[in-house]
Amino acid sequence: MGLFSQKGTFKKLTEHITNVIVGNPNIDDEFYDELEESLIISDIGVDTAEHIMERLKEEVNARYITDPKKITGVLENIVAEIVDKGDRNRFSRENPLVVLMIGINGGGKTTSIGKIANMCKNEGRSVLLAAADTFRAAAAEQLEIWGDRVGVRVIRHQEGTDPSAVIYDGIQSAKANDIDVLICDTAGRLQNKGNLMKELAKMNRVIDKEFPEAARETLLVLDATTGKNAVSQAKEFSEIADITGIVLTKMDGTARGGISITIADEYDLPIKFVGVGEGMDDLKEFDPQEFAGGIFDE
Repeated sequence: MGLFSQKGTFKKLTEHITNVIVGNPNIDDEFYDELEESLIISDIGVDTAEHIMERLKEEVNARYITDPKKITGVLENIVAEIVDKGDRNRFSRENPLVVLMIGINGGGKTTSIGKIANMCKNEGRSVLLAAADTFRAAAAEQLEIWGDRVGVRVIRHQEGTDPSAVIYDGIQSAKANDIDVLICDTAGRLQNKGNLMKELAKMNRVIDKEFPEAARETLLVLDATTGKNAVSQAKEFSEIADITGIVLTKMDGTARGGISITIADEYDLPIKFVGVGEGMDDLKEFDPQEFAGGIFDE
């Protein structure tokens, strides 16, 4: 049994699909309609659901499949192909590395930063955190709590100061101390996209100028339990930032999981991490095949 199914991530999605398969003795138009509906109510977008159904019908016809119970493996392969972005699914192991973390408040951004820092540290990489979400009350304090838990230092300024100044100081400290990974907490105020775009652009200019030799990751943190709202966030953030990957939090049983497939399909964004629990080690690197298998793992 895979990681995702163990955590119950796809219980609802699995139940919907299983009910359709068990309740239909034949593969016909009614079967396809019910299956597509089961995908949509599991937070898979309409366009993505249609894409999956088109692929499924092609495979069913090509293989002369007549038993609904034999389509689960076909569906698994289709989903795996959609979410598999090759090397883009993998978090960079280059050193030095600068990681910009973006996402709206409450999505699990600070927690994800702490868990990624812990993962990097466990790999033997030195880590520094920069508290550049300077306009959110207590953001720096929350990051320092995680810094203390993981055992890494946090660069911070007073609340309300220029976020790019924090990034600048973080870079200087990282260079002076031969730090492998600098992880920067940034703002996520989507209600004012113009200002946020300017803020992120300025941060990137600072990194380009002061740390051109560093590899880069820009990770968008999304709360999987918010379903289609998280998909809309992916769309809006992808319009204002060059996102290299998605961190899906709270994939621990309450999320239907379908948004993962939609984000990968409609916006061509690779999933890099999934949060499957509250523990320090419960942020897992994304495995497309295991992910797809979890949907159909009984």
